[in-house]
Amino acid sequence: MTTELPAHPYTTVTPVTRVRPMYFVALGLAQFGIFIAILAPVIISMQLKAQEMNPADPASVVGSVLPIGALGALIGNPVFGALSDATRTRWGRRKPWLLAGILGLLGGLFWVSVSSSVLELTFAWLVCQLASNAASAALIASFADNVPEDQRGRGSSIFALAQNVSILAGIYGAVLLADNLPLLFLLPGVIGVALVAVYVFITPDRLPEVERRPFSLTRILGTFWTNPFRFPDFGLAWWSRFLITFASMLFTTYRYLYMQDHLGLDADVALAAVANGVLFYTIALMVAGLLSGWLSDRLGRRKVFVAASTLLFGVGLVLLAFAGTVEAFYLAEVVMGLAYGVYTAVDTALVVDVLPDPKKPGKDLGVINIANSLPQSLAPAVGLLLLGIGGGTGNYVALLWGAGIVAVIGAAVVLPIRGVR
Repeated sequence: MTTELPAHPYTTVTPVTRVRPMYFVALGLAQFGIFIAILAPVIISMQLKAQEMNPADPASVVGSVLPIGALGALIGNPVFGALSDATRTRWGRRKPWLLAGILGLLGGLFWVSVSSSVLELTFAWLVCQLASNAASAALIASFADNVPEDQRGRGSSIFALAQNVSILAGIYGAVLLADNLPLLFLLPGVIGVALVAVYVFITPDRLPEVERRPFSLTRILGTFWTNPFRFPDFGLAWWSRFLITFASMLFTTYRYLYMQDHLGLDADVALAAVANGVLFYTIALMVAGLLSGWLSDRLGRRKVFVAASTLLFGVGLVLLAFAGTVEAFYLAEVVMGLAYGVYTAVDTALVVDVLPDPKKPGKDLGVINIANSLPQSLAPAVGLLLLGIGGGTGNYVALLWGAGIVAVIGAAVVLPIRGVR
């Protein structure tokens, strides 16, 4: 069975064949590898590094380093996505960027591990973000190249599961290696290189029959923009992704500190509680993600899954605002895990379904990934402002209510999308 993509002025239509299960296995391994390398530092390791560098005010280190680093993601994803679209090598167009990105990320993590000042740490983290986004832009573009529409829900589920299992693995790694920060940063990078290599060597990377155009400065600037008025469904999908990612990052950036400051836990107990909470979150996510991705393909519907799950995620964030015990924290994590499992299992499929030009997905998927990376830059700074309401830096109620309201708005913007059901 084949699904033909619509013609484009610069393309010759090539059929996309249904992929076999082994492709999804390799896809999941590559996604896991990239995200354990870049998300483990965001979730726990960077907060431990910040406490080591500035024990009196670690939140200020996190709030200054992560936003600057996230600018690398903001710039890198669309640029590297467009560059991979234009690349022509005997290895294909995606594989060179996958390998270069993951190796660059490993080098950046080494620099992070030996950084001795906030300025040095900031530049090292910027390198990590640029490199990881070169790899992730190429991977999701490769997914769009290879997977037909009626398998994208399942592929989207694989992305979601691999990403969130990588978070869980990163947190448990932090529990085991909290006293060895260099290894805590480097080991995820080594794992990432090994798993991306598996994808590179066993999956296809076909070159399209596309007329090559010079890659001018105008085209580089154009990689950051897809006209939302000309492609309104794509624009609404962008805002949906931005808002739920922003809501999530408002909390996860400060989750470890929340356990200490809001729930009053000691550092070791807080780290163990975070690990257990993410375990419950991930189990709920896996159950919800596997079922909803399959069901979305079966029913041919995307919007109801994305909107309802985003709304439920906002409810989970508000529950955290009222949590006074570790058990209440676990309950909120389960609610958010169920919600995010449904969301991530279906949203990538929805985005690919509304791409303006399915034959050149790298550029537009790079624009979508600005919605993933820009919140990483904005959320730490906005989170500090919310935490400071009323004086001090510990107003987690304001932080979590703000995050919940953002998620509800994210649910609303999905509903006007017309190109998918």
